[in-house]
Amino acid sequence: MDEAAPRKGTVPQRAIEEIKAMIAEGRLEPGQRLPTERELAVLLGMSRSSTREAIRALTVLGVLEARHGSGIYVTALEAGDLLETFGVVAGLSRGPRLVELLEVRRSLESTAAALAAARITAEQLAAVEQHLAAMDATEDPEEVLTHDLAFHREIALAAGNATMAAILDGLSSRTFRARVRRGHQENGALARTRREHAAIHRALAARDPEAARAAATVHVGGVEQWLRSQLDG
Repeated sequence: MDEAAPRKGTVPQRAIEEIKAMIAEGRLEPGQRLPTERELAVLLGMSRSSTREAIRALTVLGVLEARHGSGIYVTALEAGDLLETFGVVAGLSRGPRLVELLEVRRSLESTAAALAAARITAEQLAAVEQHLAAMDATEDPEEVLTHDLAFHREIALAAGNATMAAILDGLSSRTFRARVRRGHQENGALARTRREHAAIHRALAARDPEAARAAATVHVGGVEQWLRSQLDG
């Protein structure tokens, strides 16, 4: 069993839940130093080994961080750090799980695009346009992928929701997108993809949330439909 993931119901898992409750209830704040391992074990009413295992697991999850020579601290609890492992799941998933992830991405991308259309700044819009132009100017798959990722990341950031942006970043891991895009492009979809990106950009420039939502839905939905056809075939 992975040491970072104690089984549900075990003493270390209960210790994890107790520490999480302390943070959720404000008894431990972001950036605050934890009591020593001995003090925390007494506070939790558990052994030092169980407490140590709980601290290790929460450190892996990005909830706690060890500072050399200083102790264990609660992190800033930023969504991007806490959802980092989500990108690993996306990068390793295959078959039907990929379709499930694309369903989630379609829903969130469309929402992010709609929010971005209402909130995007001139500087952010210029960045989106820059990546769109860079995609159009190259046939190199790696360069296209790089600017594709950046295009969508700028839109997610412009939506103004850090948690949504973090989830989308995990769903847009380079490995995940490269695997899906490789097969999709082999079927001559690059030109269509460029048109779909351009439609998203036009909706953002027009500050039209519903057009942006529709354009993003069409874009991700096309990839999703292609992947379903591959699995069905």
